[in-house]
Amino acid sequence: MKQTEVIELLKELISIRSPYYQESDIMRYCFRWLEEEGLSPQYHFYSEKNAVGFDGKNLICTLKGQPGGPTICLNGHLDTVPPCKGWSLDPYTPTIDGDRLYGLGAADMKAGCAALMVALKRLKQSNLAWKGNLILTLVSDQEGPFSLGSNALIEEGLIDRIDCSIITEPNAAFSQSDFPVLSLGAKGCFVYQIDFFGKAAHASNPEKGINAAVEAAKFILESKKLKLESDGILGSGALCILKMEADGGACSVPDFARVTVHRHIVTTETEESVFREAEMLLKNAGVSCEYKINLRPVPSAESRYYKPYLVSKDDIYADIMAASIETICGKPAAIDSIGCIGDFNYLATRICTRDGSQPPALIIGPDGGSIHSPDEYVILQTVETTCDIIYEFLIQMMR
Repeated sequence: MKQTEVIELLKELISIRSPYYQESDIMRYCFRWLEEEGLSPQYHFYSEKNAVGFDGKNLICTLKGQPGGPTICLNGHLDTVPPCKGWSLDPYTPTIDGDRLYGLGAADMKAGCAALMVALKRLKQSNLAWKGNLILTLVSDQEGPFSLGSNALIEEGLIDRIDCSIITEPNAAFSQSDFPVLSLGAKGCFVYQIDFFGKAAHASNPEKGINAAVEAAKFILESKKLKLESDGILGSGALCILKMEADGGACSVPDFARVTVHRHIVTTETEESVFREAEMLLKNAGVSCEYKINLRPVPSAESRYYKPYLVSKDDIYADIMAASIETICGKPAAIDSIGCIGDFNYLATRICTRDGSQPPALIIGPDGGSIHSPDEYVILQTVETTCDIIYEFLIQMMR
């Protein structure tokens, strides 16, 4: 396909290394791009001291139209996961092969960020009279443990009173349906830790101790037997062991072990039900040592977990987005929810609109594959189409 502005911008973004906690270079590039296009970007600096001790930054652009319209937040994250093993290509050299563009972050989610940036530029340069306010937030550390960038925007009140948020995550890549896909909800997530307290002994006489690593392993094996029920809307959750830590030194039975659990949840599950489930697994596994279940250290009480959410199909913003998708694509969008977590969870559950309700968070992004895996790619045409959809939605919503 023709190398359009949004594809050329995407290629530039892919070429800039930006794993989470290392976003300064890409923030600087996007600031210059937005500034050159007359979009008046501002840096937002934040400092997280309680959990990971990270000083980060976001980009914010605010466009004001005529009075009387909605306030819409456009959200995307500029960070990526670190490069994993197994790439057959240079992850930082954008490579086009047929209808695919390969590169780390190509789908997740530099394509979505490029689409938002170009759509906002088109609106700025148009002669259309539109109403309301637009807030573009290009954030850091979404791929890290707490979505620190969006968390800071919310906790500092910088996106209060929005009426709707649009997030261009590559939801089509996570869907069973073909692009275009409009996701009207998402699963939530807890991350918790279990500390196991054993008894040290010499490794030549392990029977004299209590091996905390073995007790932790009992829990891990039992967790594989867990049967999770669907809530009938978002489906069923998921349990993934992220990490197991134990160390007996040179020649000792380890007296301490820690297991970190990543637990996706749905609307029928809560913090309390997840902890009851963990207790059940520990009991069924026959864990014989003392243990303690904890949430990991968190930036704040509100960011301790990602809440699941749903948006009604009858919501006015969802309705206009669906109409915009059909206008651009010539066919209706597939409507579903997304099975992973992201900034959209915070945007949907931690902000109030001007009337006190929670604003809908709509996810519409390009298609691709191999996300968080070697040879990540995005489908080129879907990047351009996502940009067109966002622009169409804005002019329909704000005219």
